[in-house]
Amino acid sequence: MSYKALALQLTCQSINAYQTRDEAEAVMLQTIERLEKQLAASINFIGRDTLLVVVPEYFLTGFPITETTHQWREKAALEIDGRIYEAISAMVQRQQIYFSGNAYEQDPFFPELYFQTSFIIGPNGDVLLRYRRLNSMLSPTPHDVWELYLDAYGYDSLFPVVKTNIGNLACLASEDILYPEVARCLAIRGAEVLLHSTSEIGSPLLTQRKVAKMARAIENMAYVVSANSAGIADSPLPMGTTDAGSKIVDPKGIVLAEAGYGESMVANADIDLAALREFRQRPAAGNLLARQRFELFAESYAKYNIYPPDTLLSQPAERQHFIRTQQEVIKKLYS
Repeated sequence: MSYKALALQLTCQSINAYQTRDEAEAVMLQTIERLEKQLAASINFIGRDTLLVVVPEYFLTGFPITETTHQWREKAALEIDGRIYEAISAMVQRQQIYFSGNAYEQDPFFPELYFQTSFIIGPNGDVLLRYRRLNSMLSPTPHDVWELYLDAYGYDSLFPVVKTNIGNLACLASEDILYPEVARCLAIRGAEVLLHSTSEIGSPLLTQRKVAKMARAIENMAYVVSANSAGIADSPLPMGTTDAGSKIVDPKGIVLAEAGYGESMVANADIDLAALREFRQRPAAGNLLARQRFELFAESYAKYNIYPPDTLLSQPAERQHFIRTQQEVIKKLYS
């Protein structure tokens, strides 16, 4: 099977300037309305075999700047069964695609926190997968409430993969692309296409994340569909800081398509599932997945605890806490 995937490069509309939930959600609904017009036009231009669309990190809200965790949760974090997800679901049903994005999300098990969640919605409008970002500098993650999160959802929830008629899909959020273990845990659970919503530095130089996207594709013999923002509007930061470079990388690390600066549908390419599966089943030096020897590394990982889990079980999730924790980790690493 072969089909088109699109990493749609969008300008993210920040909600930092708004004070209330109603104001913020009104902006989000306007974003979804604008997005659907761009989606429909892009699919019409590229072709009806465009079955998978990935959009950037922060596409609904931007990210917190001066807001506390409580303020951002109340203003920006989506309700799992709320009207914003309903609006996205209706859009996806009308367009008849698989759609992946990233949003801040409330969780009923953790009423004081929010998580940054990548999601996949199928053509029937159902949310097929939720992936919570695992590595973040200043925001809560499942690791920060490790024991309670595992009690609530179980270990496999950390690395979800969904089997669909366009392949086995999984998500990576933002900086998680820089951590090889995340993509590897998804690959060994069967992931064939890694969907990467990001909002990262736009630069003509070979940035860390550009390297990581190619590396993760090669290491895991998987496609990477990475959608970057076309800047963040109405943010205190210069708008074009996070712009350009949405791309699709094939399982050999070859960039099939890449967008320049500004809003763009240029990052679209064919996903050839039959060729990918044949590549994975061929005995060869290049079959890196089949040559993995996990026992070599398991003891080293088990022996060294670097970043402590559960730090938010007794601390508020505020910026200074995350900075202090990292300072302690640095002392441990380099003492």
